[in-house]
Amino acid sequence: MTSVTWIPRQALSRGASGVGRSIRAAWRGPGRERDLVVQSLKAAGAALLAWYVASDWLSDPMAMMAPWVALLMVQATVYSSLRQAAQQLAAICIGTLLGTAAQAVAGNTLGALAISLPVLMLLANWSRFGNQGIYGATTAVFTLASGSVTAASAGHRVGESALGAVIGVAVNAFVVPPIHLRDVRENLATLARQVGDVLCTVAEGLRRGDWDADTAAEWSHASSRLEHCLDALRSARGWSRESLRLTNRVLRAFRRAPSDVPPEDEDERWSRVTGHVRALTRTLAVSADDGRTATPPDPALLKPYAELLELIARSCHKESDRLLGGRPGGDGGARCGGDPGDGQDDDDRAEEARLELRRQLQEGLREHEGWEAPRAAVLGTMLLQAENLWAETAPRSTDDSGQ
Repeated sequence: MTSVTWIPRQALSRGASGVGRSIRAAWRGPGRERDLVVQSLKAAGAALLAWYVASDWLSDPMAMMAPWVALLMVQATVYSSLRQAAQQLAAICIGTLLGTAAQAVAGNTLGALAISLPVLMLLANWSRFGNQGIYGATTAVFTLASGSVTAASAGHRVGESALGAVIGVAVNAFVVPPIHLRDVRENLATLARQVGDVLCTVAEGLRRGDWDADTAAEWSHASSRLEHCLDALRSARGWSRESLRLTNRVLRAFRRAPSDVPPEDEDERWSRVTGHVRALTRTLAVSADDGRTATPPDPALLKPYAELLELIARSCHKESDRLLGGRPGGDGGARCGGDPGDGQDDDDRAEEARLELRRQLQEGLREHEGWEAPRAAVLGTMLLQAENLWAETAPRSTDDSGQ
């Protein structure tokens, strides 16, 4: 009995702590949590305004339709609000008219539902309606269940739906218009930080020298999870593009949205970085597999290689901090190999250290070529991936990065 009740309590505790973190994040400053609070309050405000206009000002008997539609019109972007307004209005009009016509033909509610609902559910799957097609069928049900199925009531429903759509879109467009530009920067910083964390983990294992096939498989899985960060970045970029549609400069200035969004070239650059990390971890996993001919390089060479990976990881962490305005990302814990540093002097020292480590590794590669071809092949592949990673993540000036 104790174990049965413990699971719900644990779930409730996790849920409560998650809610608490979201509330604190929304209170602290701008971010996804605060955007969600603003959007929710806007939707509630649009519904209240639509109800007041329809019920108290216009005294319409079908006032329920206005707040219902207004509530649904406050979407994540102004463009999506307009698109869904058109789709939903079309669905509501068709549902209202078809339900009214079916009532006139059948003469009773059950017969009217039997006539209208199959047709409306088929129309709901039409791509032109997007995900709004179902409102045609629900509107027909409301129309027929209300008991007042006349041409006048149909006109009221369509009119109130149009009123709610106008109010919802207007509130979304002019009251703190949603412009999702911050998410791109945050997701890019998260990806850079995660890449650095994976490289730190690999470097630590190579330095200790106690890694095996299971450890290499864990590294490979960790690099695969970078794809989720990359997908989140691409999604954020798509929201950013859509949020800028139909929002003029005046609205953007009022929203005080950040204008220095990293260019789309940065997405491609970090996509290449993610690919190089995955290739590196796959190489290590293959070399640790006893069933393969490839074998790991000499442990003496893995130590300078680990130092090279740490240099690249520090560069990734530094890039993440810069994208976040200088504040450390993640949990603020210790970084791989120490503080990533800042300034041109640190960048110059990192370049000098990289060149020295590269020289050591190339000398080791030449020695491996005279010993065993499989080891030389693995070390050569690892060195190539490290060179690719450094070329993509090496410290660059603000002008060069386009940010």
